Amino acid sequence: MLGPPGREYGVRVPKPKNTFSSWRRRLAQRAVHAGWAWVQRTGSVTAENPGRLSFRAMGTGTRLAFPLGTVFGEPWIELGSHCIIGEQVTLTAGLMPDLDLGPDPILRIGDGVVLGRGSHVIADTTVTIGSDCYFGPYVYVTSTNHSYDDPHEPIGKQWPRMEPVEIGPGCWIGTGAVILPGARIGRNVVVAAGAVVRGTVPDHAVVAGAPARVVRRWTPAGGWRPPLRTPAPTPIPEGTTPEQLRALAELDEGAVARLAELDAEEHAGDVRAES
Repeated sequence: MLGPPGREYGVRVPKPKNTFSSWRRRLAQRAVHAGWAWVQRTGSVTAENPGRLSFRAMGTGTRLAFPLGTVFGEPWIELGSHCIIGEQVTLTAGLMPDLDLGPDPILRIGDGVVLGRGSHVIADTTVTIGSDCYFGPYVYVTSTNHSYDDPHEPIGKQWPRMEPVEIGPGCWIGTGAVILPGARIGRNVVVAAGAVVRGTVPDHAVVAGAPARVVRRWTPAGGWRPPLRTPAPTPIPEGTTPEQLRALAELDEGAVARLAELDAEEHAGDVRAES
């Protein structure tokens, strides 16, 4: 037995409650949460309310969540429409603020892109992210890498190497992935969590590992190779109402199995009628 005599191990002894103090704490907690929600709404950046930021372009419906990460070089950053930029996301163009980077944009982000919380997109030279790309949290994309050619000079003082980065439309970039300079990622590519990507990745591929390699790919002739291990999810039928979804969520396994049997029987009847 541990603890003072008369108290069994693992049993918490309730502390005396001060009703007035507890009431004040709950009230303060609600006020803090409400105030923080107001700060998040007010501090977010949109095309209508850009605050101190002046992006080269920012589409309708795009929002940068507050608190922001590091953002500079915005005159050379183009953001498409209906993008969601999560909290603490860093977007930079150029090696440092207040540089003249010329007439062309450096960082281009297409329509419908989602950048997860804490992600970094570092565009010291051209970085392009296609439309409808989704990034998990803490993804790191950079067009710059340190060089270490001179063994006598500190690496941080040597001039970095820069290569453009291109991420095709429709990609999913998993949590903690790193996209290195020179990467060319095709269309509808899955980058697994924690992968480190360099070089060229073909369309409709799944890559994983460090360095990343292709572990699965789709082609028109052969489909997915190796084959998918799970069936494709069934989309929610058009016209389904929220009330119907809630009703389905309340069904037990037996009721769901019975509905599946009825659906199979109805489908079989339709096939017989057509034949």
